[in-house]
Formats: sequence, C-alpha cells, structure tokens
Amino acid sequence: MIPYINVPFDYVASLLGAPTDELKMIFLFLISYPLAGVLKRLPDHKPWTKNVFIISISIFYLVGLFDLWSGLALIIFDAVGAYLIAKYVEGPYMPWIGFSFLMGHMSISHIYRQMADSPSSVDITGAQMVMASELNDDQKERMIVDLPAPLDFAGFVAFFPSIMIGPAFDYIDYHRWLNTSMFDLPPGTDPMKAPPTRKKRKIPRSATPAMWKMASGLLWVLAFLQFSNYFNKEVVLSDRYKNMGLLWRIFHLHMLSFVTRMKYYGAWSLTDGACTLSGIGYKGLDPKTGKPNWDRLVNIRPAGVEFAQNSHAYLGNWNMNTNHWLRNYMYLRVTPKGKKPGFRASMATFVTSAFWHGFYPGYYLTFVLASFIQNVAKNSRRLLRPFFMTPDNKPLPRKRYYDLLTWLVTQLTFSFCTAPFILLTIHDSMLVWSRVYFYCPVGVALCSLFLASPGKAWLARKAGARSARGAQGGKPGLGRTDSMDSLRGTTLGVPSEPGREFDELVEEIMVEVKMRRGSRAGPEGVELMI
Repeated sequence: MIPYINVPFDYVASLLGAPTDELKMIFLFLISYPLAGVLKRLPDHKPWTKNVFIISISIFYLVGLFDLWSGLALIIFDAVGAYLIAKYVEGPYMPWIGFSFLMGHMSISHIYRQMADSPSSVDITGAQMVMASELNDDQKERMIVDLPAPLDFAGFVAFFPSIMIGPAFDYIDYHRWLNTSMFDLPPGTDPMKAPPTRKKRKIPRSATPAMWKMASGLLWVLAFLQFSNYFNKEVVLSDRYKNMGLLWRIFHLHMLSFVTRMKYYGAWSLTDGACTLSGIGYKGLDPKTGKPNWDRLVNIRPAGVEFAQNSHAYLGNWNMNTNHWLRNYMYLRVTPKGKKPGFRASMATFVTSAFWHGFYPGYYLTFVLASFIQNVAKNSRRLLRPFFMTPDNKPLPRKRYYDLLTWLVTQLTFSFCTAPFILLTIHDSMLVWSRVYFYCPVGVALCSLFLASPGKAWLARKAGARSARGAQGGKPGLGRTDSMDSLRGTTLGVPSEPGREFDELVEEIMVEVKMRRGSRAGPEGVELMI
C-alpha cells in the first residue's frame, strides 16, 4: 500500500461514520473515469499500450490502494491456471477442467472470507467472481477460435474499470474492443450514419452517456449512505423492531432490502459508466434512433426491479450479466444435443450460481425459497391474468388493479425472500422471518396447495376458455410466451418450476433404468416416485 494513502479516507470516514474501505471503493470507481478517458486515447494501432496501462492501473488498485498482495497473487494464479489449461488440455473436457479449477479456487476464497467475517472490508472474491460445435447463435458469435496472446488475456483479466465488482464480459468483447472491430459498421450501413468520433479514433464519443451513468450511480450511493443509517440489519434484529406493529415491521423489512439494493445500483452504475467511457460498453447503433447504444455491459435496471410485477422480471433485471453467463455457459451447455433443458440443466445452474455467491447459509435459504416463489408466480400469472384481459388479449379497465396487486405482492415477497442474503446466518434469518410471521412461505405453501388441488384445473379451464374465444375470433390469445417461459432457467440459477423439474428428473431416471434393465420387468411410471 502507498504510504499514508489511508489518511484522507480515515478522516472522511470518521466524519461520515462509514467504513474506510467503502470510501476507498467509491474513490476507485470515480478515478476510473479519467483513467478510462486516458485509456480511450491510447493509440488504436498499438494495443499493447492499452494492455500495459490496464494492468498497471489494476495493480495500483489492488496493492497501492487496498494492500491486497495476496489478492493479486490469487488473480495471477487463476489467470495463469486457466490459460495453461486452455493451451495444453485437449479434448471435450477442457472447459470443464477449467471451470472446476476456477470455481474450486474461488470457493476456497469464499470460505476464507466467511471465516474472516468482515463484511465492510474489501477482499478479492469480488474480482474472482468477475473472472469466473453444438452451440446456439449467441454462443457461436462469442466463441474463441484461437488462443489469446498472453498480454491480451492479462489485459482482459485486469480490466480496471470492472475488476473489483464487474460488470463481467466475455473475452471476445475485450478482443473486439482492443482491435476496434467492435466499432465497425454493419454491412450495408450508410457511412454517413457512423457515430461521431474524435481525431483518428474509431471509438465513438461516449462522454455524455458515461456522465449520466456516473450521476445516477452517485445519486444511488448518496441515497444509500443516507438511508442506511435508518434501515439496516441491526434495526430488524433489535428489540425495538420486535415491538413495532406488523405493518411497520414489514415496511422496515422491505426498506432493508431496498436500501441494500441502492448500494449495488450505485456501484454497478458507476462501473458501467467507466466501461462506457472506455468504449467497451458499445453495443452498436440503435435500430430505432440510429444513435450509438452503450448498454452492452448494463448489469442492473433499477426501474425493472423496483416496478417488477412478477418474479421473472424482478430476477431478470438484477445482475443481468451473470444471468447471461449462467444461461449460455451452464444451463444450455449441459443440455444434450436434441433435448430441451431439463432437471439436470436447472440443477447444474442452481448449484453453480449458489457456489459462485459463496457459502453463507442465508444465500441458500434465499435460493430455495425463490425457486418455489418462481413456481407459484408463473402458475398464478398464467391462471389469473386472462381474467383481466379481453379474449383478444387487450387489457380490461380492471387490469390496473391486477398490476398494482402483483407489483405489491412481488415486492413484499422478495423483500422477505432476500432478507437472508443480507443477514447471512440461519439464526438471524429465522429470527427476522419469525417477527413477520413467515408471511412469504405461508403464502407460497397455501398457493402450492391450491395448485395441487382440483381448483387449478377448474381455473385453468376458465382461463383457457377466454383465450380460446380470442383465438376463434382470429386474434391471438394469451400464450405461454406471455408468461416469459422463453427465458426459463436464466434468472440467477433459480429453478423456475421445481415440481415440473422433479418430474423431469423421474423421467430421466426411468429412461436410464429401462436402458440398463433391458427386457426385465420392474417398476415404472408413478411407482418410481413412491
């Protein structure tokens, strides 16, 4: 660490009552903006200068600002190990060996972090989490044909605007940014419609969108610093909280979740802005406006989370790059050719997502409860929403009440569900849950019982009849895509329908048993579930 670098941060921390490391992290986010501006101005025809600059700044962040010598060693170990595995291990198991190496090492770091039990201090697990022929179109577009040059790969790993907390991106994005092919116009595009640049650079001007992202990030951080004094885990664990009325307790629980999200909104908006200023956030020209789109690395959409009316929208707008990674590199990759993703894909994605976050018990309470919430939410929407729509799938006047109710239920449900993610331990989580009478699992259990009863079939017939009348009139009814089934399996690894996926597991076991048994008789169908 640079001598005396902590002095100004310690002084400001004493005035604000905030941890020193959190202030240093905000400083890191902000200083990344002018440094990203310098990075953008390095010669495009000398990519090695950009790599060296990136690596130098990241070393300053890790050891000059935070004294993370051991963290630097861990990142180098992970990067060198992954590179050597990719270079020398041949065959179809190479990706899985690399995956196991990185996930295993990161898991060890998570355990050390949990043993240290210092949430306010900066460690290296955040940076490790960022690292972490039968392909779909998206996978084909992002695959790497040739092994990267060592210096290019080091620059990718050490990309300073996002090294501490993300946003994460694929190596192919970095490669195309480095050789500037990312900024080529699509074939057939009028060159006069090319976005404006400065001098001979190919990277379009991006200061204005970057400043807007920085401003929004700072507002979220300031809001967090202000409200976290009133809504924090110490409050919900106190006797004062226990003596509040039930509605006030639910309100405080919701605000605890909301204020915690403010920190992530601020941090991810700030890092996204620095990435935008460097140019790597470029996503091409907006087909509607013809202007540059700088949303390639957007990791969070606060409005999408805060106004979500269903669980899929809530989870899908949170940590979006992780959702993308889990979908393309786990959920779809473990699915055999010619088959739809099933229980194995969901379970592999769930376990990967859980291990990626760490080993605090609270994480797993949230994941398990969220999977049942997903199941209830999807079925409830499919059964209830048609009654608030016309047969030709247009909203009725009363749908505004449905929208308001589903928004309120979604927000309060996930305020309860995500509390263990903040409280971390089973004791604290159960204590807080009990103080609001376990309203979420009770509601989920009652809804699940209804979905297992004949009432579901009766309601489904009623809903189906409304959709059928719309289809008979030549207009589309409410289909499965309306309930976002096309995105199944993409939301942070949370199983969307655990009941159906259990049935799929049984079917897979039945197929395997039949293959091994041959013509011999044995239990089949429902008998295997008993």
